[in-house]
Amino acid sequence: MTSYVALIRGIMPQNPNMHGSKLRDVFESLGFKNVQTVIGSGNVVFETASKKEAALETKIENALLKQLHFKRAVIVRSRKEIERLVKKNPFKGIKDEKPNYLVVTFFKNRKKELCTVLDLESGKTPAFMSDLEKKHGKDITTRTWKTIGRILAKLTDKH
Repeated sequence: MTSYVALIRGIMPQNPNMHGSKLRDVFESLGFKNVQTVIGSGNVVFETASKKEAALETKIENALLKQLHFKRAVIVRSRKEIERLVKKNPFKGIKDEKPNYLVVTFFKNRKKELCTVLDLESGKTPAFMSDLEKKHGKDITTRTWKTIGRILAKLTDKH
């Protein structure tokens, strides 16, 4: 079994169909094992025998639409890929505290991440996100560096 995280774009915890328990139900209905959510922003860790991340993304997207009636981009990364990102430490020497806001943007269909330090004092976070969307479309999702740490902790908790 391989451990993965599904990063679901645009999850809003105030939408009852996007609560962690409903997301877990969808993933379990697909036969995935050890399904857990990580904070309320659309991060679901799970295990499966499948090695085809693109096929997993499509399977999850279709199930979310069918079972919970919402269409969102899903980006799947393996535990090893998240471990590699954290080990690379793209923010080395930069404090993860105000005014810095450390974020990682994941791209669907590309094994790349964009690691960015935002200055919270400039108030440009929404502009940053809309600029990314204009350039790369909606098949992206962004997480804070702290969230990446929480995801890795959940992924490695099983091993």
